[in-house]
Amino acid sequence: MRGGGVVAFPTETVYGLGANAFDARAVARVFEIKQRPSFDPLIVHVADDETLMKVVESVPDAARALIERFWPGPLTLVLRKRDAVPSIVTAGLPTVGVRMPAHPVARALLERAGVPLAAPSANPFGYLSPTRAEHVERMLGERVDAILDGGATTLGLESTIVMLEPQPTLLRCGALPAEEIEAVIGPLAREVGSESAPLAPGRLETHYAPTTPIRVLDGDVPERERPGAGLLAFQTAVDGYDALRVLSRSGDLREAAAHLFDYLHELDAMGLTRIDVQAVPAHGIGAAIADRLRRASHR
Repeated sequence: MRGGGVVAFPTETVYGLGANAFDARAVARVFEIKQRPSFDPLIVHVADDETLMKVVESVPDAARALIERFWPGPLTLVLRKRDAVPSIVTAGLPTVGVRMPAHPVARALLERAGVPLAAPSANPFGYLSPTRAEHVERMLGERVDAILDGGATTLGLESTIVMLEPQPTLLRCGALPAEEIEAVIGPLAREVGSESAPLAPGRLETHYAPTTPIRVLDGDVPERERPGAGLLAFQTAVDGYDALRVLSRSGDLREAAAHLFDYLHELDAMGLTRIDVQAVPAHGIGAAIADRLRRASHR
């Protein structure tokens, strides 16, 4: 990575595709490998506070409070960037998303590389995020210089993204529930819709989508419509589908989040005509699951 390479590595959220954030040519390779549009900014991963201050101009008090409570962890903060961060990383924006991952492999890589890493999810743009090294290998293959296998990710959803100025604002639901953030800094404005020129990753209308069409259910499905389709159930199985995965039989939303992309990868590989998905309770981390399913089902 110090020499311009691009490496896939595990974080506690999903696998990332990383390059030296200060090397514009290496970052351009990340966009090329993912076929990612240049208007979609990347998140920069840092190992420590010293590296953070090489990336951002300053850390507001609210951001510092969140860092002390949630870093390392699945929280990305959008702050004013330093000139050393190439504009390709931020899609020309004056701000940059930064986070400190908790996964031991990610932390060891950051420490050994000695540079911040610009790293989106390690998948083709708009497709399902990878939660295992084999997902990365199947989707990106030899286009990546190396893949570090850290096993299955523990959280299974991307980081939550918060912008601090001009007011604390939720830009993307994620693995850290917004309610936990609000308990530290107070109410967040909500800007979790979609944008053609996004302020942060994961805000396009269609995203996180498998090849197989997805339909989020708002009621029961007639038996005649089930053959040929698969079901991603939240808690309760339904008969008559050609394939079935249950996110959490106990109804645990964190378990459901950890299984979401993994099970969608499995169903997507089965040659089904459609994947039906049961809705999940849209509170806590369930809001992030619902957000991913809505974007994955948009056509």
